[in-house]
Amino acid sequence: MAALFNAEPVKCADPGLAITDLAELICRAARDYLEQVKQVDLQRVDTKRRDPQRLATLAADVGGSDGPLDPRTVADYLQALERLMVLENQPAWRPHLRSKAALRQAPKRHFCDPSLAVAAMGASPDRLLKDLEWLGFLFESLVIRDLRVLAQAMDGEIFHYRDKYGVEVDAIVQLRDGRWGAIEIKLGVAQIEAAAQGLLHFREQIDTQRTWEPAFLAVVCGKGYGYQRPDGVFVLPVGAL
Repeated sequence: MAALFNAEPVKCADPGLAITDLAELICRAARDYLEQVKQVDLQRVDTKRRDPQRLATLAADVGGSDGPLDPRTVADYLQALERLMVLENQPAWRPHLRSKAALRQAPKRHFCDPSLAVAAMGASPDRLLKDLEWLGFLFESLVIRDLRVLAQAMDGEIFHYRDKYGVEVDAIVQLRDGRWGAIEIKLGVAQIEAAAQGLLHFREQIDTQRTWEPAFLAVVCGKGYGYQRPDGVFVLPVGAL
């Protein structure tokens, strides 16, 4: 991460993580911990009484046989889980834009570790490998977790970007001194080209006279070696993190 911000060469050999290895890493969780949160910690975080089963429902699909949960109930449970540091918000980034595109301000929410999501669903590595779309979402959370750890060591934060025209960036890493970099997260190597083009298009939207040029643009993927493309975008395997 420091090398990226300091414009140093960033290359690495293939760390050797196959998709089966990534599924195993995402699933490494103690289900007993999640049960502890549901049955004990959720009741102790404040004076409110909360139904552990509703937490399981919230984790599953914010619905159930009795219909959707009340938005106020959802907000209350989410706030409690944030206080317990089970969930972490990824706030929206607010750069200066060349265009008049309206920015989406809602945060993304991630479990502090994606394995908790897997535990909540009672899933396994084999199940993840049969649902690559879901595995892709969990892979994004895995990378966000690692980026947050690395950024915090540099006194930085992790944001996301989305505007009303559908331009999105999975992660914006911004340091306290104002330097920033943009990262797209893609499980499959076949998605790297589109992700890199998306980052280059995103850079054109930013008023770099007021927000600065990005220190780097990068695509984090599931496997392969690390290198810099001719267009300047870095490609980094998650194993390098």
